[in-house]
Amino acid sequence: MSSQMFAEASGSGDGADYPNSVLGKAQLLLGAFESGAFELRLSELSRRSGVPKASAYRLAQELVQWGLLERRGDVYQLGMRVFELGQRVPVAAVLRRVARPLLIDLFAATRATIHLAVLDGGHVLYVEKVAGEANVHTHSLVGGRLPASCTATGKVLLATCPDREERLRRLALTGWPSLTPRTVGSVEDLRRQLEVVRERGYAVETEEILLGFGSMAVPVALADGTVVASVSAAAPLARLVTRRLLPELRATAAGIALAIDRRT
Repeated sequence: MSSQMFAEASGSGDGADYPNSVLGKAQLLLGAFESGAFELRLSELSRRSGVPKASAYRLAQELVQWGLLERRGDVYQLGMRVFELGQRVPVAAVLRRVARPLLIDLFAATRATIHLAVLDGGHVLYVEKVAGEANVHTHSLVGGRLPASCTATGKVLLATCPDREERLRRLALTGWPSLTPRTVGSVEDLRRQLEVVRERGYAVETEEILLGFGSMAVPVALADGTVVASVSAAAPLARLVTRRLLPELRATAAGIALAIDRRT
């Protein structure tokens, strides 16, 4: 998949119309980094955000003063202030703190790429990721997004969310990118998949994100039944063995849920 396709796939893309204001344009500038880019020149920042170059320059200078962007020569990157604020978001602060040791253990047991994700509109937001040096599932980044419709984590979260039909209705209106020839192609097909996920209690995605690879995911459900996240393992198809991965995934999800319940 080309970098341009991935940029389109991993942006917010939920049909949100940002106001034509300073704050709205600043949001668009910061959102230009959602595709995983670490550094952007002004022309690229303007193109990805849709903000005219002159306005992008003025706003970028203000964002640098606020610490939300940093400028190094002729390129911009996210500033440390973004990181500092991000660590105070409840989802990141609680989920990552309690989950990371368990996710590391899961990686050690499976040698798969491990993700922890939450639902964000029609996308999944990756809260944590654990992978080894041989990691090839490169389309996922901590803080990045992918369409919920074609990820195992997303299918689990969509299947268990109380407003599932409303989210599917929005997807039918906005559509979603086709990342590979195997990506689910319609809301009707997705709805059928979600019914299977609800029955089984886990989701499997096969080559919908990256050809030759797949992933398996389970929900992180608290004692009251609330699903707060999803844990997944991504690997080459030959290593995506349900009887081996599913018990490990479920044990990890249960451990995360228990740790959260103890804190509330």
